[in-house]
Parts: sequence; C-alpha cells; structure tokens
Amino acid sequence: MTDDNQPISRKKFVEELRRYQKGSVTRRHFLGVTGLGTAMAVMGGGLPAMMPGQARAQDIGDRVVLATWPNYHDAANFDAFTDATGAFTQVNVFGSNEEMLAKIQAGGSGWDVFVPTNYAVPTYVEADLIEPLDLSKIPNYDASAFDPRFADAGTIDGTVYAVPKNWGTTGIAFNSDKTGGVVDSWKSFFDGARDQFDGRAMVHDYQLTTIGNALVYFGHSFNSVDPAELADAEKLLIDVKPHLFAISSDYQPAMRNGDAWLTMCWTGDGKQMNADMPEIGFALGKEGGEIWSDYYAIPKDAPHREAAYALINFLLDPQVNAKEAMAHGYPVADKRTNDLLSEELLNDPILYPAAEALDPLEFGAAVTLTDPNRAELMARFKSA
Repeated sequence: MTDDNQPISRKKFVEELRRYQKGSVTRRHFLGVTGLGTAMAVMGGGLPAMMPGQARAQDIGDRVVLATWPNYHDAANFDAFTDATGAFTQVNVFGSNEEMLAKIQAGGSGWDVFVPTNYAVPTYVEADLIEPLDLSKIPNYDASAFDPRFADAGTIDGTVYAVPKNWGTTGIAFNSDKTGGVVDSWKSFFDGARDQFDGRAMVHDYQLTTIGNALVYFGHSFNSVDPAELADAEKLLIDVKPHLFAISSDYQPAMRNGDAWLTMCWTGDGKQMNADMPEIGFALGKEGGEIWSDYYAIPKDAPHREAAYALINFLLDPQVNAKEAMAHGYPVADKRTNDLLSEELLNDPILYPAAEALDPLEFGAAVTLTDPNRAELMARFKSA
C-alpha cells in the first residue's frame, strides 16, 4: 500500500517489481509499498510446509538469507536454486560496505551469505566475524580458474575466507542527450555538477567512492587518509552538495526517468542502463578511481550454514554464473564462465575496458573502511 493507504497503481507495482527483481530494493520495501506485506506475514508461517522436501532431505533447511548489492543477480537463478534444493533465497540489499559491517557487528543479522568488497575482507577477519570456508562444500570453486587479481583478497594468511563473485570499476554514467557528450573525468563531473548539470548529478551514499573520487579530483590517491588531502575532498563535497540531485547508491531509477543526467556508477549498472537506453553511456574517470572485486562469504553466526554453502556452490557453477553475468552486466574473473559468454559481451568496453584505462585505478584499501576521519567526513557531508 502507499503512504496515504490508497491502492498502488498497476504501473507503480510493475516498477517496484522490476526494482525488486533486479535487487535494487529490499524484500521488505517491495512488500510494504505494494501492500503484499500483510498477506505474506499471514502466509509466512505456512511457507516451510509448502516448500519441497528436497531441502530438508539434504539438511540445508528451507531458506537462505543473502545480503548483497543492488541490481546484482539474476532472479531466475534463485528460482532455479529453490527448484533444485527446496530452499528459497531471501535477498537483503545494501548500499555500502559500511552498512554491511555495522549490521554484522551489531549481531543477529540473520544473514547466511553476504557479498563484501575486496578491501573489507581483512576487517571481517580481524574482527572474527567471518567463517573460514570449508572448500570441500564448494566443489564448484576452482581457484586455478580465477584471475588472481580478483581472487587473492579472499585469502588471508593462507586461509580462504571468501571466494570471488565478480569484479568491476567505478566510473561515471551520463545521459549524452542531456550532457552534450561524454563525461570522462572527475573534474568534468564535479565542475559540471556545480554548473551546467546543476541539480542533475548523483553521488554514492558510500564513503569509499564518494570521498575517493573527490580525492582523485585533486590528484590525490583514491585511498588517502591524509588529513590535509581529506580536507580538500571535504571542501569540494560540501561545495557541490547543494547542486546534487541526490546522494544515493540506487541511482538507476533517476537516471532512467531523466531526473538525473550523470552519476557515480558501478560497471554493471552502467551496462544495464546502456543496454536499455543507449544514450546513457559509461566512462572511467581518466584521472583515476576504483577497480574492485566482490566475494561470497559466510558470517560466523549464519543461522543456515549448510544452505549458505549450497547457495555459494550453486552460484559458482559456470553455467549458472554465465546467466548471472548476462543478467547483471559485471565482468567475471572465472575462465570457465567466460568460455560460455559471447564474444560481444567479452569485448564490451564498459565491462572490459582497455588495459590503459584500468592503469590509473586503485583497489580500495582496508584502512578506508575503518578510518574515523573518512567516516566523520562522510557524515558531515550528508548532514550539511
């Protein structure tokens, strides 16, 4: 239902369903705005009995809870997992590694699998929040098939804590019909946001990328924690804030409907929008920025541990992973999966930029996740 208790329109329902299927909104949000929440609450107690018996026969339970990123999975694969095991996948969506970390640190997240980015894994290990993986339960993981650049962060001191999902970059999505052409630098992004694109630019609700790209604007490292350099970034962000359309990691709706003309953007989102609306392009900031890899991991307090292993193993099946890649538009580091993808996809410059375009990019550093100065800077920027 809507806030005014009026029935949701058919158009709005379809829009919200599409966002939920892409993973850009949570199940709770979808059920709440569509008015299905009450019905599901009534049905919820009966769901386990309605599920197939295969999951219970395999001792993995009737569900698995996944904490992940927006627009990051093929919903059909979750249906296939249910068909194969009897366990349904509940998806929780987050906008930053900081949100994920805070949720797990608070305890009782209820997650079975989550998707941390490379730089966050050491923090989870140090805090004893993440389970060393029993690779015998993930037979579809073959370390030799993965590009080490996008797999090594999951292994610390010889112990595997996380296995690679996919990788990508953080760049700029722009509507060329509105911007008059390509926006391929952070100088053009931030200067344009305060000038010809006033009120039409978006930045992530995520300190790593929003602060990082502001640092790169000045020629500083994306990962800097130097107080003087952070002061430069803060001045820029505070100055640009009144000119922004929004601070949000869920930027696809605004870009698609034309409210926003440019945004900080992850690879797959850029590809998804470009495929549907060719006027929306994607470019890397030529001054630098982020290259990243994401992983599947299991929290120490996962309530459905066997289901967690089953889901990770299922999603790492090359055939399943190829469907994931075609749906979410993020590059995969698994050679077995790439062998199943089309040459057109593998040669797409959004997904696989030229080597020289990747050279200036940096992997996020662990210190940025826990540095109090960066956290405080982001808080001041959002509250300004």
